[in-house]
Amino acid sequence: MRRIYTASRWSNNNLLFPNRIEIEDEVVRCYKGAMIGYDSITLPRVAIASVQIRSNIIFADIIIETFGGRVLLSSGFWKSDAKEIYDILEIEGQSLFF
Repeated sequence: MRRIYTASRWSNNNLLFPNRIEIEDEVVRCYKGAMIGYDSITLPRVAIASVQIRSNIIFADIIIETFGGRVLLSSGFWKSDAKEIYDILEIEGQSLFF
């Protein structure tokens, strides 16, 4: 199943080109908008070592770290969306080790 989460345009640096995270069964895609096009990173779900939430009063950032040491920061999500992303990636990721 595919889930798409888009950062709020009201958050920092997302007014014109909001960040987006797409979660599928096998991969996670992170998109960062730019003036022309966007940058995208695709990670296999089995490569995700940890997921963190860094929040302020209204918005939250998602920090995804891979087993290879790569750190991806995607900012400006509503807290409820950030919690849902965390739950999907962290809880399902833990089941790989049991």
